[in-house]
Amino acid sequence: MTRNPEGPPSRAANAQSPVRRTAFARRASLTASAIAMTLACIGAPAHAAPGDAAHVYSPHLRPVSHISDTRMRIDTPGGPAEFALYVSRDWDRPQPAVTRAIIVIHGKLRNADTYFHSAETARDAAAAEGANTDADTGVDSGVDTSGTLLIAPQFLATLDFAGRDEPADLLRWDANGWMAGDAAVAPQAVSSYAVLDAIVARLADRTRFPNLRHVIFAGHSGGGQVVQRYAVAARDLGALAQAGIDVRYVVSSPSSYAYFDAERPVPVDAQACPDFDTWKYGMQQRPAYLADRTPAQLEAAYARRRVTYLVGGNDDDPQQKALDRSCPAEAQGPQRVARAQAYFRYLQARHPQGLDQTLHVVPGVGHNGARMLTSACALAAMFDTAGCAP
Repeated sequence: MTRNPEGPPSRAANAQSPVRRTAFARRASLTASAIAMTLACIGAPAHAAPGDAAHVYSPHLRPVSHISDTRMRIDTPGGPAEFALYVSRDWDRPQPAVTRAIIVIHGKLRNADTYFHSAETARDAAAAEGANTDADTGVDSGVDTSGTLLIAPQFLATLDFAGRDEPADLLRWDANGWMAGDAAVAPQAVSSYAVLDAIVARLADRTRFPNLRHVIFAGHSGGGQVVQRYAVAARDLGALAQAGIDVRYVVSSPSSYAYFDAERPVPVDAQACPDFDTWKYGMQQRPAYLADRTPAQLEAAYARRRVTYLVGGNDDDPQQKALDRSCPAEAQGPQRVARAQAYFRYLQARHPQGLDQTLHVVPGVGHNGARMLTSACALAAMFDTAGCAP
């Protein structure tokens, strides 16, 4: 179900606003023939090895069920474009009550509506925890989520447009290219990371959000990959810092991480695995968005960022269906728990002076985004609740 922001603006306001809502839902059901034709035309993702059949017909490469009717206008050097997203409030108007913004990134299924719902559930869980009064002291724990703005961007693929009457200026990417910061294939060549920059710029606008204090990027699985890479790549966060807004990243159970040199926890035969150190796994062949900075500069910025890594304790199946089992990913470890622990040890060894980053293994949880994003440690990272064991 589409979730439109509260208090929709007038038609006149919509006509001139960077965010608009379509007049009606464009959710026509795809016919079997349209789906078959779309799947037949799918090629390997931009970062898959040529001829890698395991990636070509991955089950996530199918049209999304829903495309959000809420749009954000993005001005690019090539002209304007629009981006689909879910927003919990009308951010065209000043929102002085907003003190915290949660930007939750979907995974490979591009099901932003599902992740928006998970963010709502997390917010409600944090509020419920805040409503509990300590039985011994009689003191309320003080967690207040009423000032939370929820944002769920939707990075669409070209195949999502099959059988749909969507506007030509709606941004779309080639397969999973959005996960690595690639430029959209239409209507303008804008990086998916630049889209996140545009969201950041809007949040930094003190005429809209005069009391915003916290911005949190959170993502699970494929979304966790985006959040981790954006924490490496982001270049326009200065506006938030200048406004006194703190920024955090919650990276939940990604298949892989961006390393800063050729070191890996698993020995690599570079001839047999020539792409192991290319972006998004390493620093070679970085996309244009971050090619203007050296690996050392990117690492220095990343080491200063506040990152919480989460992984389910039971997310340790080396054959899990959504796990990246490509050669570059296997060089990082056999499964998600091992990869998360190896990457965190790698960072600790490279930055012995200390990091404002933590790793938490969530016991009893497998590869489940809803449970991970509502876990005690996720709530602590996003809403400053108590209860996350060190």
